[in-house]
Amino acid sequence: MNAADGPLAGRHLALYLTGEHACSYLPERRARTLFVDPTAHIDGATYQALVDQGFRRSGAHVYRPACRGCAACVPVRVPVADFCPDRSQRRNWRRNSAELSLLDTPAAFKSSHFELYRRYLRERHPEGGMADDASEGSYRRFLVERWGGSTRFIEMRLGERLVGVAVTDVLEQGLSAVYTFFDPTLSERSPGTFAILAQIEAARRIQAPYLYLGYWLRDSPKMRYKERFRPIEAWDGHRWLRFDRTRPLNLG
Repeated sequence: MNAADGPLAGRHLALYLTGEHACSYLPERRARTLFVDPTAHIDGATYQALVDQGFRRSGAHVYRPACRGCAACVPVRVPVADFCPDRSQRRNWRRNSAELSLLDTPAAFKSSHFELYRRYLRERHPEGGMADDASEGSYRRFLVERWGGSTRFIEMRLGERLVGVAVTDVLEQGLSAVYTFFDPTLSERSPGTFAILAQIEAARRIQAPYLYLGYWLRDSPKMRYKERFRPIEAWDGHRWLRFDRTRPLNLG
């Protein structure tokens, strides 16, 4: 990979393409993944440039989908300064911010985090491969181990009780929502929505332009919710396009 302009100018990053495998989002599809060489040194500017071209991070791996004949995975981000919550999001924020405390901590292994993570996967995603391998080692590799950049854990607590963790990468131009897990018994609070609102607020406090939300998929209910955060910007493979609340998120 060689970019003529911007932070990647003059940089050669080796990319590796996997063979076809089952799609994590659309069960009837086959997927391929493009990985950046995991031995490459990726500084803050390079990571920002990769994220701005649709890449994401999982553990030490920076990747993006590269599927034959499919472009269902659309990278999206929220322009923080312009974000306008809808009525449901305002209600969520008022209730949860009044009753839950937020604590921004460095990325580190805590047994309380790990146990909550295992419970979340077991009860919310029992059909997924992650639930089958919810070991301490896989958890550390996914969310805790050093990877070259800065990661924060935003804890959500109800009194002294840990009820959620939002894992967030710190970029030069914003924050990137890596993964959120929470107490399944509190699902009626919509803690996933609250986690995104909390990360938008965290980005606003540090005057960061964007919160990157990863991939939106029209045909995946567990990924489609991201379109509710408006305005939203979507990467079409060449540029970021903005969609306000009245404009359907459609790149076709």
